Amino acid sequence: MDLIPSFSVDHTLIIPGIFVSRIDTIDDKMITTYDVRVTKPNVEPAVDVAAMHSLEHLIATYLRNNDEWKDEVIYWGPMGCLTGFYLILKGNRAPKDICELLINAFESVKDYDEVPGTSPENCGNYLMHNLNMAKYHAAKFAAYLKDNSDNPNIFEYPKTERLVTDDGRQFFDS
Repeated sequence: MDLIPSFSVDHTLIIPGIFVSRIDTIDDKMITTYDVRVTKPNVEPAVDVAAMHSLEHLIATYLRNNDEWKDEVIYWGPMGCLTGFYLILKGNRAPKDICELLINAFESVKDYDEVPGTSPENCGNYLMHNLNMAKYHAAKFAAYLKDNSDNPNIFEYPKTERLVTDDGRQFFDS
């Protein structure tokens, strides 16, 4: 069985940032999945579930209402490990090229007095939100991106070398 690309990333080395997770071609059109890593995996606490849910709603609302980008956005959603998000966009831009978009998206969270789409009709778990913690995480990540935008390490995945057995099978250590 092949190791999926996101498991080939060395999570002991990854830092918060914006990384290309994968590039796909569908109907001759490229789409890129970005790993938007908000916290350092296995070191910093993961974003709590309610804040992550709120950030999902808030950032998705920003992205899908941004006149310059809304037609490029395919998906915005949280990672299962709660250390970041996946952003899927049409095309293939370098992570640095979407840094400003994400800074603006995360900075926009401060302007909200309520989380959009939090009625029982609009959300499958409408009571599970935490706007204050979402604002905290958003401000922290936006400041981090601004402070580190010249650091190439926040735009390039560290890779793990996996052992390959004599018969060509990959060794899985997790």
